[in-house]
Amino acid sequence: MDTDDKDLLARARVATRLPAQDLDRARRFYAERLGLRPVDERPGGLLYRCEGAEFVLFRSTGSSPGTFTQMAFEVDDVETVVSELKRRGVVFEEVDVDGFRTRDGIAEVEGNYPSKGARGERGAWFRDSEGNMLGIGEPVV
Repeated sequence: MDTDDKDLLARARVATRLPAQDLDRARRFYAERLGLRPVDERPGGLLYRCEGAEFVLFRSTGSSPGTFTQMAFEVDDVETVVSELKRRGVVFEEVDVDGFRTRDGIAEVEGNYPSKGARGERGAWFRDSEGNMLGIGEPVV
C-alpha cells in the first residue's frame, strides 16, 4: 500500500444512508415533523443536506430494527429542539434503565465527546416514519 493511500478514508466525506419502505411517507415525515426537504430526488431515494453533511433515504424492502442510533443531529439547545419537535408530533423515547434515564425525553449522558472538549452530552431519541432511530445531541462543556 502506498503511504498516500493510508488515509484514503480519512479524507472521505461521510454520508448516512437510511432505509425507507415508503419514500412518500418518509418525505412527509421529514418535511412536516423535522422541517427538512430533499435537495435532490431519484426514483429510489431522497437526498438531504444539513450544515455541510448529507444523508439519503433510500427505497428498501428491508426495515431498520430501530434499536440503536442510526443518525444524530448535533444542536446548540436540545430542550428547544425537542420541545418544537414534540409540538410537531414527534414522539421521543422514554428510557429508564440502570444508569440511564430520560426526563421529558432528554437524557444526561456523561463521558461523550472527549475529542470535542465536552464532558458529556444531553440527548434525545425518536423514530422516523420508517422505524429508523434518530438522535439529537447537545455537547455539555
